Amino acid sequence: MHPSKGALTHMALLEIKNLHVALEDGPEIVKGVDLAVDLNEKHAIMGPNGSGKSTLAYALMGHPAYEITEGQILLDGEDVTELGADERAQRGLFLAFQYPHAIPGVTVTSFLRSAINAIRKARAGEDDPIPIPEFRTALLAAMEDLKVPRELASRYLNDGFSGGEKKRVEILQMALLKPRIAVLDETDSGLDIDALRIVANGVNALVGPETGALVITHYQRILNYVTPDFVHVFVDGRIVAEGGPELAHRLEAEGYEAFTPATVGGDA
Repeated sequence: MHPSKGALTHMALLEIKNLHVALEDGPEIVKGVDLAVDLNEKHAIMGPNGSGKSTLAYALMGHPAYEITEGQILLDGEDVTELGADERAQRGLFLAFQYPHAIPGVTVTSFLRSAINAIRKARAGEDDPIPIPEFRTALLAAMEDLKVPRELASRYLNDGFSGGEKKRVEILQMALLKPRIAVLDETDSGLDIDALRIVANGVNALVGPETGALVITHYQRILNYVTPDFVHVFVDGRIVAEGGPELAHRLEAEGYEAFTPATVGGDA
C-alpha cells in the first residue's frame, strides 16, 4: 500500500457522491445519492417502481439522455462523471440492462469478441485482440455454465430472443468481460425460477477480489440467491434506509410503505 494511503483514507472502487440526475430538460429524478461499492462486495438497491432506480443505473453508465446536475461518480479515485459510456466500460464498469436491446446484423459471438477487444485495446494502449481459440474456449465454457444454448451464439444479438435468453446473454457478457463493478438493473424481472437461479449463480461466480456488484431490484426474490452484504432502500430518488440482508426480508414482509415520505409522521 502506498504510504500516503492508510486504512483511514481507503476509497471504495466505486464512489457516488451527492449524485443528482435529471432527464434532459426534465425534472430531477435522483435527488442526492451517496453510495460506495468495493471489490468483493454485493450491494442491493431495493425500491418501488418509479423510484428512480433505473435512472441511477443509466447515469452510472453514462447514458446521454440523463443529465448529472450535481455530484460525482468516482471509479478507482478517478472522476468519470463527464466520461462517455465506452470510457467507463473500458475502466471496468458494466451495466446489465432491464430491457436489453436487439442488434440485428450483429451476432452474439461477433459482439462479444468486439467488446472484449475494445477493452483489451484500451488497457494495452494498442490493438491486442484475444486469440480466437482462447476466445472460443472461454465463450463455450461460459455458455455452458449459464445454460445459454449453443445456437444463440450465431444468432443476431437479442433479435427474437425470449426474455430469459436476453438476460442470460447479459450475464454471459458480464462473465466474459469480467468487469470490476457490475451493475444489474432489475435483471431478475420476468425470469422464471430456473433462469433466476442461473443469473444469480453468474453474479455469485463473478463477485470476488477483482469484482464488486450492485444489484438493483424491486423484489427480494433474487436476493434469496445473491445474498447481499449491504441493502439500500431507494424511495423517491433517495436512499432512505440502509442495512444488511435482514433489511431485504423486512421489505418483503412489510413493503415499501414504511419508508415512503407520506407515511413518515402522517396517518398510517
